[in-house]
Amino acid sequence: MVEDTTPQEEPQEPGEAAEDTVARVLPDDPILAGLAEPFPSVVFTSFNPLAGSRQDTATVPREDLIAFVEAVKDAGFETFIDICSVDHLNRDPRFDVVINLLSMKHTQRLLIKVGVPGDDPTVPSITQIYAGANFYEREVWDLMGIEFEGHPDLTRIVLPDEWVGHPLRKDYSVGSVPVQFKGSHKLS
Repeated sequence: MVEDTTPQEEPQEPGEAAEDTVARVLPDDPILAGLAEPFPSVVFTSFNPLAGSRQDTATVPREDLIAFVEAVKDAGFETFIDICSVDHLNRDPRFDVVINLLSMKHTQRLLIKVGVPGDDPTVPSITQIYAGANFYEREVWDLMGIEFEGHPDLTRIVLPDEWVGHPLRKDYSVGSVPVQFKGSHKLS
């Protein structure tokens, strides 16, 4: 005879509403758990690859970004690595801004993801917290069109000043340049 190990649900009385709330799972890392408590809107995930160290990610609402990044720096993530962005054309929010930080003290990395809507592509600048973010924010603005509010000099860094548009967006036209190959067949 096979034993049934499936948990049984308690029968509900008629008219009794089922509770829809799900308990928030705090990260198992003590540093991240300490960051999770004051920021209930931040969602933490962790990925353990087969080789290499674990990767922790914090998904942060953009209105909490500055306060969270300051708390992360105070928690020991003193080294800014980079910022990049991802265009999810048919998703809401359309963009993700990804900030990569490192704690040499704790030998740990943290990715901070911020969802950015396509109709309002703005995020607060973190240059006042990590000065090294300056050029990376300019590159994200130049190529993806995400504006960093409070940035000291948000100007083009890769493309010419007269360039129109942001070429890494998925809805940007690829365009074409006619090329004549040396030694190719020419019409008479």
